[in-house]
Amino acid sequence: MHEEEALRDNCPGPNSSESDKTDRNDTYADRYLERKYGTVRDFSQKHKTTLWYIFWGILLAGYLAMVIAACALNFHRALPLFVITVAAIFFVVWDHFMAKYEHRIKELLSPGRRLLDSHWSWLKWVIWSSLILGVVFWLIFDTAKLGQQQLVSFGGLIMFIILMFLFSKHPTKVRWRPVFWGIGLQFLLGLIILRTGPGFMAFQWLGKQVQTFLEHTDAGTSFVFGENYTDHYLAFKYLPMLVFFSAIMYMLYYLGLMQWIIRKIGWVMLVTMGSSPVESVVAAGGIFVGFTESPLLVRPCIQYATKSELHAIMTTGFATMAGNVLGLYISFGISPTHLLTALIMSAPTSLALAKLFWPETEISKTTIRDAMKMEMGDSRNLLEAASHGASSCIFLVTNITVNMIAFLALLSFVNAALSWFGNMFDYPQLSFEMICSYIFMPVSFMMGVDWQDCFMVAKLIGYKTFFSEFIAYEQLSKLVYLRKEAGPKFVDGVQQYMSIRSETIATYALCGFGRANALGLAIKTLTLIAFFRRDDITAVAVRALIAGIISSFMMGCIAGILSSTPVDINCHHILENAFNSSLPQNTTDVVVCCQSLLSSTVAVGPGEVIPGGYHSLSSLKTCCELLKPSTLNCTWIPDEL
Repeated sequence: MHEEEALRDNCPGPNSSESDKTDRNDTYADRYLERKYGTVRDFSQKHKTTLWYIFWGILLAGYLAMVIAACALNFHRALPLFVITVAAIFFVVWDHFMAKYEHRIKELLSPGRRLLDSHWSWLKWVIWSSLILGVVFWLIFDTAKLGQQQLVSFGGLIMFIILMFLFSKHPTKVRWRPVFWGIGLQFLLGLIILRTGPGFMAFQWLGKQVQTFLEHTDAGTSFVFGENYTDHYLAFKYLPMLVFFSAIMYMLYYLGLMQWIIRKIGWVMLVTMGSSPVESVVAAGGIFVGFTESPLLVRPCIQYATKSELHAIMTTGFATMAGNVLGLYISFGISPTHLLTALIMSAPTSLALAKLFWPETEISKTTIRDAMKMEMGDSRNLLEAASHGASSCIFLVTNITVNMIAFLALLSFVNAALSWFGNMFDYPQLSFEMICSYIFMPVSFMMGVDWQDCFMVAKLIGYKTFFSEFIAYEQLSKLVYLRKEAGPKFVDGVQQYMSIRSETIATYALCGFGRANALGLAIKTLTLIAFFRRDDITAVAVRALIAGIISSFMMGCIAGILSSTPVDINCHHILENAFNSSLPQNTTDVVVCCQSLLSSTVAVGPGEVIPGGYHSLSSLKTCCELLKPSTLNCTWIPDEL
């Protein structure tokens, strides 16, 4: 019927012109197309959800088929892709499962929880006693195996906790659950990564992947600055990495992946440590973004935060090392494994110290829903997100550049002035580094640093505390380079590099933005978010800075407890077995162990030679005769009594 009407309307009358005929033809075609595609549009809108499921199902099936094919061809080569796929599937399924059955799980576990609550009065003492005895026995056996330096690091950890408690804002109001859980999570992470083979290999592999990923910056850098860009390594090699990493981070934020990761890490700390939602989210965000960006994750909650929460927000900012500068330190030559470990360990440690130094005395007004609600960003597509990320990094790159210029120039001036002043008292070698060595030497020793390396680590801590962590890591990279070159350890009586153990502890102790010149920037950042809380923000700032610095020292203690140089562990057995024979073989293991022993030896003069790593004088003498080093007079080594 409709088609007949359309044909009748389209029939030309006796007085119709050619233009009228054309208009009627166009009208008929438009009506026909509208009816035809309108039906398709109505169908797609009605079944939109089903069509999306089909589309994503096809993509997922294709991806899984690709993964299976890659694993079938070469499983070893496809192992990273397989691990990533399994992890992604697990977390997606976990999210859907918990969202649907969370209430049922709580109901199922409620009888056990009630039983636990009814016996908690005596059960908690059993649990705490077992944990304390476990730590004591572990320390005894570990000390017997590796030496007393691990015990010194443990003593330093206890010392920092006691000091923070004694100078706490409200010592009687301290809740020990977040303190012990924060330190426990830090210890557990370090134990898995530094002491277990699979954990260390996993993070070592991850560090290499990050390093390889960041090397793609060279393509853009060489195009902009030319092939000789490495002639200006810091400006054209290091800093462009920040631009590349920032662009990637913004793309991940646009996709929502970064918010998802931050929520998961924040949820773990919230459940285990009992910290408030706003504190947990900011601490988790500090792993990936800087201390000026992490409070923006919970911008609406800042104005309602308690003083203790403000203190925790600033402490986590000072104590954590943002992922966007991780590539910079890796490119310096610092161990990616230890940097990644410190990056993750810093979050629970900073929260533990924050709640110890300024305990909560108010009721938090922020709910989990409010804190976990993070924005997706204002980018309209993925490419625009990458562009915004690169542009937003301009301030960071400029800030690092001008600070490096200013602080290195200032350091040169300070050293010249101190030398001029010291020359009046016949002591021209007076310098900023020397003053820092004496100030922070006890701290270095309590973290478990070898005594002969304490002054060098103390210098690095001084650089980080009073100038910038960039300068400190840059100086540490020079020491790492000299050790790898295996040159003389002492030149004109001046020590040139440190042991691997001391380098490891220094890597963790330097982690974080806790420095004096960052205090004003942190206050300004929070004040811009909540101006009417300026007085409260200023009141907690200094304490937060101190807590952030001490948090880094505590990470150094944990690293000292758990870190061990594989060469030092095995060398006792290798040298003992090799030198018991009449003709010790010049094998690779023996040479490596002897080089490590000679480099850690302190020679004061004839008869005053101290072998490093708790080795015997006989092993030192045999190594000296085997390698014939030019840096040590073998006749100085006395015979063992």
